[in-house]
Order: sequence, then structure tokens, then C-alpha cells
Amino acid sequence: MDTYQDALRDALKRAASAMKAAGPDFALAGSYALWVHGAPEPVHDVDFVVAEVDADAAAETLADAGFVIERTPEDWLFKASMADGAVVDVLHCVNGDTVTADLIRAADRHDVLAIAMPVLSATVVMCQKLKSLHEHHCNFAALLPATRAVREQVDWAVVRDATADNDFATAFLFLVERLGIVAISE
Repeated sequence: MDTYQDALRDALKRAASAMKAAGPDFALAGSYALWVHGAPEPVHDVDFVVAEVDADAAAETLADAGFVIERTPEDWLFKASMADGAVVDVLHCVNGDTVTADLIRAADRHDVLAIAMPVLSATVVMCQKLKSLHEHHCNFAALLPATRAVREQVDWAVVRDATADNDFATAFLFLVERLGIVAISE
């Protein structure tokens, strides 16, 4: 591999191919989902979501595909790693919300690195990202480029309503509206 980004792309393809072939149903999530919608490419890891009832099946599928599975202390995900260090996070709960089959079925199919797969919408991912903001993790600078890139694909009224109980999300939405990046209608 030339770069870690190449390794991430390879891990994304291998994980998606394995789950398409052997199940369970899944969707691309997180920053790579936003990348599919036009945001800058991430450099940290790949995120997939599976329904909570399918988490063990997903771990087994990825282990059979050559990933090393790590059960983390956080009980809402597991990590699947390749020998080159690329990491795929498989989440079955996001911000305290259980991932359901309905969420995965609602994902649109996109060709990602020549593999057709379900990808969460930019609106869903933006809600998830803003709900994850808190006093120990509040990096607006990291969110701004993705927000600018996907702004026309996001239903900002939905995001505002879904994140209204998070003061950090509210502050971020105020900032991007004030900067003229998005217009959030009342």
C-alpha cells in the first residue's frame, strides 16, 4: 500500500464485499459515508453500521474474511483490523440509539470504490456526528469541511430538530448558519 488512505480504502472494500457475500445487512456510515456524498476523504478509520441483533454475525463474517476482531470496552461497537493497520469500526449503537434494520434499509445504494453498497444519507450522518459532540470532543474545525461539502444534500431542519437537546450541536449549527455555509429554516 502506498498510504494509510489506500489501506483504509482496501479495508472498506474487503469489509463491504465480505458482508455483501455472507451478511449481515450493513450500511457505510461516518466520515466515509460523507465522503461518498462529496466530503473530504477521512484518514482515521472506516465506519459501518449493522443492526444490533446482527453484531455477532458481522464480527464472524469479518473474521472469516481475514480481519482481526477486537471487542472494545465500549459495548456499542467492535473493531476489525487488517494486517496493515487499517481499522473498520462496526457500530450497532450510535450515540445511545440502537441501530435498526429500518435505518439500514433507508440507506441509499451507491457505488463506492466500484462496489455497490448501502450508504447512510448525509442528513443521518450529520445528525449522528452532531449528537456525538460533547465537552471532551468538540472539534468544529474537523466538521466544517464536510459540512460545506455536503450542505446541499442535508435536510438542515431535520438535523436541527434531531440535535436540539445537544448544546454543542446547537452552537455548531448557529456557527455554520452565521458563516453563511447553510441556511437553516425555522
